[in-house]
Amino acid sequence: MGLDNVAVHWPRTGRFYDPVAPAEFVDFGEIVDLPRISAPTAALAEHIAKTGTVRATAYTELVDLLLGLENVLYATDAAAEDEDPVIDPDGCAWVAGGVERFVAGHRPHGETVDFDSVSTVLRGLLADGRLAEQQLRWLGSRLDALRDDNGDPPQWDFTCAELGVLAAFYRRCADRGFAVYADA
Repeated sequence: MGLDNVAVHWPRTGRFYDPVAPAEFVDFGEIVDLPRISAPTAALAEHIAKTGTVRATAYTELVDLLLGLENVLYATDAAAEDEDPVIDPDGCAWVAGGVERFVAGHRPHGETVDFDSVSTVLRGLLADGRLAEQQLRWLGSRLDALRDDNGDPPQWDFTCAELGVLAAFYRRCADRGFAVYADA
């Protein structure tokens, strides 16, 4: 089945969160008609346009690495705190901002986003920061932890455009005051 991130009205009323009408995301469907758009990017945009939902399973490891936490799209911190796995509008802005910054930093390295390019971009971003040595060690351990028992990296195969659509979903939620319910 997997993890779905569903746009919901914030705050909840009653016992449950009300899903946001897909009409709030209908313009994502226009992405499908752009020239040279990859099939995964088009599929993501079309799914968001029709459902107001992101099938988030494929993005969880990458988003966790980019944001430096675990299970971000599962909303585990919110689950412990609020008993509901929800990313509030401020959290949606944080997710969107992190992915947007990564995409902007990745563009000079090409459109294809894979484990090696992610490693290169993140190392470059951290190398100039304060506490660079410490942060680079942290990144190295996170990257090593993502490898399987044979030492092979995850088989990520994204594009900057696809990640841009992902970020746009969370940005839309943040801008319109929606939350995201993590439905696993």
